[in-house]
Amino acid sequence: MHESISHNTLKPKLYSYWRSTAAYRVRIGLALKNIEYDYIPVDLVQNGGEQFASQYSEINTQALVPTYVTREGRTITQSLAILQRLDLDYTNSPLLPAPSHEYDRALEISLIIDCETHPLNNLRVLKYLTEEMKISDEQKHQWYEHWVAAGFKSIEKLLTQTHEKLYCCSDEPSMADIFLVAQMYNANRFNVPLNNYPIIQQKVARCLELPAFQQAHPDQQKDANKKGKVQ
Repeated sequence: MHESISHNTLKPKLYSYWRSTAAYRVRIGLALKNIEYDYIPVDLVQNGGEQFASQYSEINTQALVPTYVTREGRTITQSLAILQRLDLDYTNSPLLPAPSHEYDRALEISLIIDCETHPLNNLRVLKYLTEEMKISDEQKHQWYEHWVAAGFKSIEKLLTQTHEKLYCCSDEPSMADIFLVAQMYNANRFNVPLNNYPIIQQKVARCLELPAFQQAHPDQQKDANKKGKVQ
């Protein structure tokens, strides 16, 4: 992280790491709404992790990414809270459908990933399993695959009820698609078998055809040249 923290800006800021699943979600939301912002890399691996630097912990007490700073200088952490703030501040391209069954389903899928799947498989959990609990890499992979499968099985069943829609819950991408695409990126990185989730694969593939999802992809970020780092 090479930029000093300042809230005096006309554009919002996003403190991000290219491989962070949570930051990936926010980048997709920003791209879908065509919001210009300053991208500030926070390397989660270099020098023991820049997220632990005192400069960064001033704005994110959890020492995590992403951190979003609004144009007015308000700081928001947690991807779901950030995406909801984007919907309130920028009414174009809603990330959640109007209150309806589609709204409920989009939020439901998002929360399955945000609360039940990703928290068990993020960087600090995997590091704790190997460094503190001393489990093997094979056991770590089994842990990761188990919890991804648990979430994806549930989501696949939910998507059978809306399979006629272009995206997860409607004919426009929603927060559910954002969370699903980011989690699928991580699942692919860890070589999780995905043959049992044809609807998920179909929805994700359709999203990845959209410029906003392509623009937000981890490999397209300016800090993505540090290959081989572990998320």
